[in-house]
Amino acid sequence: MELTLLGTGAPDGLPRPDCPCAACALARGAGSRAATALLVDDALLLDLTPGAVFAAGRSLTAVRQVLLTHPHDGPAVELPVGLPPAGRVPDGRVLTLISGHRVRAVPMDAPGTGYEVTSPEGARLLYLPPGGAPAGLTDPVAQPYDLVAADVVGRPDAVARLRSVEAIGPATELIAVHLGHDAPPAPELERRLAAAGARAVPDGTTLAVGGFRAPAPAVPRRTLVTGGARSGKSVEAERRLETYPEVVYVATGGARDGDADWAARVGLHRERRPAAWRTEETCELAELLSSDGPPLLIDCLSLWLTDAMDRVDAWDDAAWAEGGERALRDRTAELVAAVRGTRRTVVLVTNETGSGVVPATAAGRRFRDELGRLNAAVAGECEQVLLVVAGQVLPLRG
Repeated sequence: MELTLLGTGAPDGLPRPDCPCAACALARGAGSRAATALLVDDALLLDLTPGAVFAAGRSLTAVRQVLLTHPHDGPAVELPVGLPPAGRVPDGRVLTLISGHRVRAVPMDAPGTGYEVTSPEGARLLYLPPGGAPAGLTDPVAQPYDLVAADVVGRPDAVARLRSVEAIGPATELIAVHLGHDAPPAPELERRLAAAGARAVPDGTTLAVGGFRAPAPAVPRRTLVTGGARSGKSVEAERRLETYPEVVYVATGGARDGDADWAARVGLHRERRPAAWRTEETCELAELLSSDGPPLLIDCLSLWLTDAMDRVDAWDDAAWAEGGERALRDRTAELVAAVRGTRRTVVLVTNETGSGVVPATAAGRRFRDELGRLNAAVAGECEQVLLVVAGQVLPLRG
C-alpha cells in the first residue's frame, strides 16, 4: 500500500493565515504545511482540504472515494473535476471500495472519525483526526498497525492508548500530522517526536505501508533535563514520556506536613500527569533503576541530593570532615552506577546551579559544588542531555 501525504498541517495550515505568532513567522518555505490530507494508492482520499489536494502535484483522477475525518469550517472547497463527493462513514461501519481496500470507521473521544484502512494485500494503516484519540480501547488487538498517522503533538495520549493495547508495536511507523503553530519548530520538533518514536515528513512525501520503511527514530533510553527554577524543565521531562501507556513518576521531595506552598506545587504536578501514571515518593533511586518495569521520570536530583546530605549530616563542617564527605560520595557513586546499568527508559530532572550569587554559607557552597559534580556524573551516563532556558530546549548531547 502506498501512502502520499498531500498535507501534514493543522486544519488552518502552517503558518496560519494572518497569525502574528513567532511559530507562524518561522514556518516559511520548507517549514510550511498544508492542512493534512492522505492519498492511499491513488484510490482513496482521506480529508479534502483547500490546496492540499494540489500540494504534491499528484493526479486525483483515479480516486474512487473521498472520506472526511472532521467537519471543514473554512471556505467551501471546490472539488476537482471528476472527484467523487466527500462523505463520512458511521462509527464502527466497514466500507469496501472497488479497489479492494477495506475502510473501518474508528470511534473517537472527540468530534471526528478515525479510519482504519486495509489494503487488498493486508497492509494496515490508521489515520486519526486532529485532536482525536480512539475511544473504548480495552483489550489487546490481534496485530499492530503497519503505520499510524496521528496528532502526536496535540494528543500524545492517543499514542499511549494505542500502545497500551499493542495497536502500535515496535515495527509500526508513527507519523505526526495535523502539525500547527502549537508544535515547536524544527529541529526541536524532531527531537520531541523522536522521544515518542515518531517522525514528521514534508508535504508530498510518499511512504510504503507494510513494505520498506525508514529506520525508527532513535529513542534515548536515558535523558537528563537540567535548567534553572521555573525554566520549564519538569514540563519538558514529562513531554519526553507522554506517549508511554505507563510511567512511574518518582518524586524525591517526599511530603512536607504543613507546607501549603509545597502542597500546591505537588498538586500542579499531579494535574499535569496522565491518569495512567503512578507516583512513588522515594529517594531510593538505585533500587528502582536496577529493577525492571515501565519508564521512570525522576524529579529531581537536587532534592535527592538534599536527602543524601541530610543522611550523612553533610551540612555540619565537622561531620563533613569526619566521614560525611566520603559517605556522600559513596551514595552518589551508587546512584551514578545505577543510571549506567539501568535497562529502563528514564528521564531525570535536575537544577542547574552556580550561575548566580555565591552562597553565603559554607553549607550552601558545599551543596552547590556537590550538585554540580552529581549533574556532571549523571550527564556522562545519559544518551541525551537537555538544558531548558526560558522554556526553550537546548540540546547539550543527543
